[in-house]
Amino acid sequence: MTTKIRTYKKDLDYSYTLGSFLTIELLNHQANHVITVFLHTKAKESEGINKIISLCKDKKIPYEFNDKLIEKLSPKENCFAIGIFEKYQPVLSKNDNHVVLVNPSDSGNLGTIIRTSLGFGIRDIAIIKPAVDIFDPKTIRASMGALFNINFTYFNDFTEYQNQFTKHHFYPFMLNGKLKIQDVKIQPEPFGLVFGNEAKGLDNSFSNVGTSVVIPHLKTIDSLNLSIAVGIALYEFTKHSF
Repeated sequence: MTTKIRTYKKDLDYSYTLGSFLTIELLNHQANHVITVFLHTKAKESEGINKIISLCKDKKIPYEFNDKLIEKLSPKENCFAIGIFEKYQPVLSKNDNHVVLVNPSDSGNLGTIIRTSLGFGIRDIAIIKPAVDIFDPKTIRASMGALFNINFTYFNDFTEYQNQFTKHHFYPFMLNGKLKIQDVKIQPEPFGLVFGNEAKGLDNSFSNVGTSVVIPHLKTIDSLNLSIAVGIALYEFTKHSF
């Protein structure tokens, strides 16, 4: 397997974690998809490496020390573990709340949104194409491994997604939304919080989808960063759950 591992490209059927913490998260939550783990001799006696070795032994996952491969795959000098895993396709729950991202284009934002969503109890994320690659190691790193603890599915367009989840009430977040977020009365059915692309947002057609919402802010800025807007919305829609 070692000779076949290449620097990540979207068309590969595998991806990888960069670093001990992310590799431990992978082993804890998606061990059945792990192919192998590579470790660096510089951290041979570290707590993190020992934890990874223990998990690999428990789950019967092969591992080896391979400094050269790690240095090839990792842009950072302090990366001491890489977990290689096959890509997988989770299924979204039809009964739970969703975050819906329409054409997200930034790996960092996507990873941050995944982590924030998990923190507020939302484990289902729908992604409308075209979109950034959720398995890009940059996305995995930004999510701090939260990716391995959520469900996600790509859809060709919003209509395809909407037709599969007819029970959900949708809340598109728009600069011209009908209701301020603090005035929204959350409906009893599962909700889908819908957000647009970082640069363009949602087009006007989403005004007719569910209940459109605006997050008020001063006119000193044009709009909020996508991951910030998602975080505010998630807090407001889940605050009574904690």
